[in-house]
Amino acid sequence: MAKAPIQLTIFAYQVGFGDCFLLRFTYPKEVRHILIDFGTTGLSVDAENDQMLKIAKDIAERCGQQLDAVVATHRHADHISGFATRADGAGSGDIIRQLKPKVVIQPWTEQLDLARDATAPTGHAGFTAALSTMHAVAENVVSFLNNRAQGLDDKLADQLRFIGEDNLSNKSAVKNLATMGDEQRYIFHGSPSGLEDLLPGVTTHVLGPPTLEQTDTIRKQRSRDPNEFWQLQLRGLQADAAADVKSKLAPAFPDHIQAKGGKLPLNARWLANRIRKARGEQFLGLVRALDKQMNNTSVILLFETARKKILFPGDAQIENWRYALDQEAIRTMLEDVDVYKVGHHGSLNATPRSMWDKFSKKGKPKDKNRMTSVLSTRTGKHGSEKSNTEVPRTTLLKELAAQTHLHSTHTLPSGSLCEEIVIPL
Repeated sequence: MAKAPIQLTIFAYQVGFGDCFLLRFTYPKEVRHILIDFGTTGLSVDAENDQMLKIAKDIAERCGQQLDAVVATHRHADHISGFATRADGAGSGDIIRQLKPKVVIQPWTEQLDLARDATAPTGHAGFTAALSTMHAVAENVVSFLNNRAQGLDDKLADQLRFIGEDNLSNKSAVKNLATMGDEQRYIFHGSPSGLEDLLPGVTTHVLGPPTLEQTDTIRKQRSRDPNEFWQLQLRGLQADAAADVKSKLAPAFPDHIQAKGGKLPLNARWLANRIRKARGEQFLGLVRALDKQMNNTSVILLFETARKKILFPGDAQIENWRYALDQEAIRTMLEDVDVYKVGHHGSLNATPRSMWDKFSKKGKPKDKNRMTSVLSTRTGKHGSEKSNTEVPRTTLLKELAAQTHLHSTHTLPSGSLCEEIVIPL
């Protein structure tokens, strides 16, 4: 094999709200394929139900039945649900497994035999235990929505379901990722990537996530004990569910708001509505907190060749980014990035302004060596323009379109499976 690749082709798949990118590094006499994420929490409105299966088959065909590496940046469903298997062996995850990747790369927090009190591959702080408990919190919130979400505003319920389901444990996909391939690598800031032998002529820098021994910024907790907050919330949800089974949502003030037949008098209905709304908003605060926590474990990779730099940050948010961006050498390294996979489907919290402002290759459409940006997203699925939380964020999209060659899956024609983006190296 030649010492360096001559071209990178990025296949950006149409998974709606999620990520799925197949990277093909072309050498003079052969190619190498790296799959980065494969998941969704909402296909595009015109996609067929078997879209993920079609994508898996397309990946297999493009790889020639041999996939060199899989990178699962973090555990969110919109990044790994496609790796789920089926009992009959015909799931999208079964197809990827049959490609026998040589290495599967995940963040250090996904190592299944890691001690529950680990802060890194070794350590003592309860972070991984908290992540496990957080999945149980998400399961209870989704169960609440499925069984007894009376009185919740539709928009609030939709937000709860979207974030809650994204944070479910995805057990089938997790197990598949943990057991497929010849080698498992669990990486963190500064560690070897596991791609050194697979990609000659490419230096792969691991910029995130940091371990808790490097920094505690990724532990966005509301308690001194990193696990106690989530344990208490889980116990509360479970106790609440048990109480509901017995009393069918026993009223807060039985002597004042119950009426004959179990119906509330007119002058008390406002109180029940307030209680239900407060309950839903409390749950929303919980799932938003655990959503941010999981994004802070996301892998950040920078691929560097002799002439190009390609940045894939998964869904890393500012707490994850901060450790890398606080280092001058890394800030300098990122200034001349050529290709940027836009973080977190185009939300502002994943593209730090301090990094965006220093990208030196932003420019006008005719500028030579203008930066390329690649975005996988779906509009109208998360957040709202009214509250300035819509994803993808309108202001970010405008800047991406004005200052980079923007490729976004949400603009693909109906029926398109993916876009091919060719980057000469």
